[in-house]
Amino acid sequence: MMTKKNQFWKGILLGAIAGGVLSLLDKDTREAMKENVKRTSGKVGYIVRHPDEISEKVKGTAAKLKSTFETVSEDISFITDKVEELRELTPQVTEILKETKDTFIDNNEDEILNNVLRKEE
Repeated sequence: MMTKKNQFWKGILLGAIAGGVLSLLDKDTREAMKENVKRTSGKVGYIVRHPDEISEKVKGTAAKLKSTFETVSEDISFITDKVEELRELTPQVTEILKETKDTFIDNNEDEILNNVLRKEE
């Protein structure tokens, strides 16, 4: 059973190689590959010649990611706290509104309005 798997992957690899070689028969494809190889080898060469610079860039990027993560975490914590405060306040506000409504209903609304108007004069 293991040999059939190996043959399958070997066939895939050989097929990919054959396809790659056949595609290089096209002049435009060869030119594009040549440019890609030059660019990639130039980048690899730069990295090999300047490992400290690349290391610093990686460290800088990691530090920015860490800072961003901490800021987002603090923002989420702040928002969570505010949501919790609102949850706690909502029943209190609801109770105050209910009491205010009950006060207006219990007392004669005309009487309250007259009292308010008298105070304004």
